[in-house]
Amino acid sequence: ELNISLLLTDSRSIKTPSETLFFAIKSKTNDGHKFIEELYKKGVRNFVVEQELPIFSTFKGVNIIRVKNSIKALQKIASAHRKRFKVPVIGITGSNGKTIVKEWLNQLLQPNYFITRSPRSYNSQIGVPLSVWELEQRTTLAIFEAGISQPHEMEALSEIIAPTIGIFTCIGDAHQEGFNSTTEKLNEKLKLFKDTKTIIYNASQNNIKDAIERLYPERELIGWSSQDTSAPLYIKEISKSDNIASVTYIYKGKEENFKIPFIEDGSIENAIHTLCTMLFCFNITPQEAAKRLLGIEPVAMRLEVKEGKNNCTIINDTYNSDINSLEIALDFLSRRSILEGGTRRLILSDILQSSSNEVELYSKIAKLLKEK
Repeated sequence: ELNISLLLTDSRSIKTPSETLFFAIKSKTNDGHKFIEELYKKGVRNFVVEQELPIFSTFKGVNIIRVKNSIKALQKIASAHRKRFKVPVIGITGSNGKTIVKEWLNQLLQPNYFITRSPRSYNSQIGVPLSVWELEQRTTLAIFEAGISQPHEMEALSEIIAPTIGIFTCIGDAHQEGFNSTTEKLNEKLKLFKDTKTIIYNASQNNIKDAIERLYPERELIGWSSQDTSAPLYIKEISKSDNIASVTYIYKGKEENFKIPFIEDGSIENAIHTLCTMLFCFNITPQEAAKRLLGIEPVAMRLEVKEGKNNCTIINDTYNSDINSLEIALDFLSRRSILEGGTRRLILSDILQSSSNEVELYSKIAKLLKEK
């Protein structure tokens, strides 16, 4: 009987060779089969491969499983592992905010649960099964994010995550290369919730509201809104001062309030998603939710504020690179005060996650910079 504790797709991440199952995955830029001999020398004895290699005849005491598609094999193992657990599982998708909502929920719900969550932004066809494999006996709550880049990818991720609670953050232009339209991308992302009991979303975004209500009319739909006073959670007022945002909302007929130590619109929206999750899914009182939200901390490399030399303030937003993230970062930068005579500088890397051609993309960036 195999004693496997680690599923490995990156040969550089090896930890316990004797308990590792390595999946040799072929991609456009690399081929995992090239690293099998090296891993064997390091003590790995269990491999999932797509082709036979001559070197196999020299191996001793190994288990080699040949499959048509190593990624699908990885996904099937993770899906079978997920079925062993009867705990609440939160599945998060959308164009932006997935990682922040996941990390904030981890902070907010830690007092009540032992949480397993996606590492960093492990939300791809490979990242999701590796995340779900982390589920363990002591897990009482899981939080996973799911990202896609083309049609027909979400069906596999939905099977692996099998969320009981779904959160849809927002829809934007990021990662749209493989889709013909925003509508097609939205409908594909929503496949994550095909068996989900509860779905949380911003009902002020009409395209999201209409799609969810059309696809899942029988589910518990928690569509919070800043426009519809009859929404399960109505956002009455948002105010900002210094580095604190205050949100007044109506919940169960009563006016409540919470504050967060962030003022950009994206963070406020992310915080409202977490508030809904606490109130409707985990029975946390508005008062306790407010107390926890005031203490939320920034996600590493996502709008991190650091003090530099010579009275310089550095905003580190290197976690992701797309046009939506840039707009949020510029909005965040424009709202921060600077010393008299000071200047604002932007250091911008290549933006690869965009559906626009280069001329169109950098025209958008130039317009954003002019506006901010």
